[in-house]
Amino acid sequence: MAAREYLQEVKALDSTLVSIEKVLDLPKLQADALSLEAEASAPDLWNDPEKAQVVTSKLSRVQSTLNRITTIRRRLEDVPLLLELAEEDKDQKALADAGQELDDVTRAIGELEVQTLLSGQYDERDALMTIRSEAGGVEAADWAEMLSRMYFRYCERNSYKVDVLETSYAEEAGIKSTTFRISAPYAYGKLSVEQGTHRLVRISPFDSQSRRHTSFAGVEVVPVVEQSDHIDIDEKEIRVDVYRSSGPGGQGVNTTDSAVRITHIPTGIVVSCQNERSQIQNNATAMAVLQSKLLERRRQEERARIDALKGDNSGSWGNQMRSYVLAPYQMVKDLRTDYEVGNPAAVLDGDLEGFIEAGIRWRMSGNKEQG
Repeated sequence: MAAREYLQEVKALDSTLVSIEKVLDLPKLQADALSLEAEASAPDLWNDPEKAQVVTSKLSRVQSTLNRITTIRRRLEDVPLLLELAEEDKDQKALADAGQELDDVTRAIGELEVQTLLSGQYDERDALMTIRSEAGGVEAADWAEMLSRMYFRYCERNSYKVDVLETSYAEEAGIKSTTFRISAPYAYGKLSVEQGTHRLVRISPFDSQSRRHTSFAGVEVVPVVEQSDHIDIDEKEIRVDVYRSSGPGGQGVNTTDSAVRITHIPTGIVVSCQNERSQIQNNATAMAVLQSKLLERRRQEERARIDALKGDNSGSWGNQMRSYVLAPYQMVKDLRTDYEVGNPAAVLDGDLEGFIEAGIRWRMSGNKEQG
């Protein structure tokens, strides 16, 4: 590719980045950062831990977005310089390196552009993800564990913080369920498109006759509650059980009954937490998870009422949303967006950006109430 064409690409990307900066309202982001920094530096901030958490969380999100824009802008401005040096020295390797950098910047701008589509009420928040094995017995339990590893690897690739709150292990292999918190700007907005039933087709490693099996696992994603959400829970409507945490194969994790399970009687929602050493800490964490799930339930009910008034069911996600086929051929396909790839190993190793971007664009194109 000639340098002139490279420069045309740079010009087009610059125009796109300017549009993104306008949509994200860069001056407002900078003003918000200064205001939040002032709040965060107040000496009495941590007198109210809940408020402090909200302030520091918002500050982290705003700073992350600003740093991302600044870094991309700097890299884009450096590309013409790299190209000029490569041309002067007639260095083909340097020219190829400049082209690779341009490709990387193009990808980064595309990902930032997707963020501008995340304008839902809770999109910028942290996410709580729960994975459950469904139909398929031991196959489904193993599949649920594979899915959890896929999301852990996705988070690792993107430097997202993950805190596992509870895991229920299956007897033979895999897991019955797991719940974990993903802390990152727009974690909920991005990962909410992963909600639904994930289907796996493969030659079973548990079948002595090496037959092909189909198994299912469900993914639930809810936003983390904040102080302003006002989710009131009547103590009379919950049942709290304590039990001893256990690991794979029944191995005891703690020597005391510190794990907590909370049942919300009116809705039947059950949440558990076993990651802390203290029963009090586990109870507080489990209550926060319950609030998040009740918030999501309220949000879904509100959306259902809106859909009913509009006579529009286009926001329904349905049950099965993605198929992962490992045999007799190799393919992962999203059934909503028709986005597919022929490398399941990469997807299961956390390469989900293409699916998530397609899901966000699909949602915005005709399912705007989802966010």
